[in-house]
Amino acid sequence: MPQLVRFLAIGAALIALALPALAVEPDEMLEDPALEERARDLSAEIRCVVCQNQNIDDSNADLARELRILVRERIVAGDSDEEILDFLVARYGEFVLLRPRFNATTALLWGAPILLLLGGGYLAYRAVRHRSAAGSGDSARLTPEEEKRLAELTGTDRGSSSP
Repeated sequence: MPQLVRFLAIGAALIALALPALAVEPDEMLEDPALEERARDLSAEIRCVVCQNQNIDDSNADLARELRILVRERIVAGDSDEEILDFLVARYGEFVLLRPRFNATTALLWGAPILLLLGGGYLAYRAVRHRSAAGSGDSARLTPEEEKRLAELTGTDRGSSSP
């Protein structure tokens, strides 16, 4: 029984270590809980351009800290969420968004999975059709000359077993 308790304690510690550690410092937080919640929601959509696959709340990079502060300053100044995201996109490009917007420049990014799925389905359809066409019909039968040659090579008489 003590081993089970120890095992569970180690498992709980490992799970706690696997949880994301938020890098938001206490001095960055806004006093108004509603504004802070809004800042957290916005930060979840903004990529740390240094770490690349983390949002700015999860990153300890200096640039991520500057972006967190900038987002909070713009919220306090009264900017809407869309205005803040537009400002960041104008400054850092569409790459700063973890979920890029759909527009002419990102259409291929959003459409590529669909195009690949349709293309793969078409290729699979063609392969199945080709196999079924090749497997049926008279082209699979041997000509009389081929049957005679096969009988000579194998030493059997294939012609006598035919009805």
